[in-house]
Amino acid sequence: MKSYKRGFTLIEVMVAVMIISIVIMGLLQMYSNNTHIFSAIKKQIKTNQYVSFLVSSDDYGFENKDIYLYDLVKDFDFESDLKRELKAIKAKVIYEEIETIDLSEDSNESQNAGSSAVVLEIGRTVLQSDEFSTAFMRLKIR
Repeated sequence: MKSYKRGFTLIEVMVAVMIISIVIMGLLQMYSNNTHIFSAIKKQIKTNQYVSFLVSSDDYGFENKDIYLYDLVKDFDFESDLKRELKAIKAKVIYEEIETIDLSEDSNESQNAGSSAVVLEIGRTVLQSDEFSTAFMRLKIR
């Protein structure tokens, strides 16, 4: 009997290379998608941080103004890198009044008690810069 060396045929090698290349392409696509998603999440986190600065400020948000983000947090003590970053970002605060609700018309109890009228102002504040733009609703009690 003749003994033959058993090896892989050319077709078997080509099929194996194709399967490996398809798996590698899938992994690269998954890595690319994850990188894009993580960069978008990072940008959204920064935007939310800037908006939280505006929401916590009593001086800004109910009028149209051009500001530097540092103006929103100048009274706080925090790291100098963040201060430099915020001083470089110029933003525009745009406020639009949507509706005013006068509660004194609806409540007979407040008129009988002699208390002052309560007016609710519902508005939309937009924080806009070259890098981001976001909007949120505000409620002001007068």
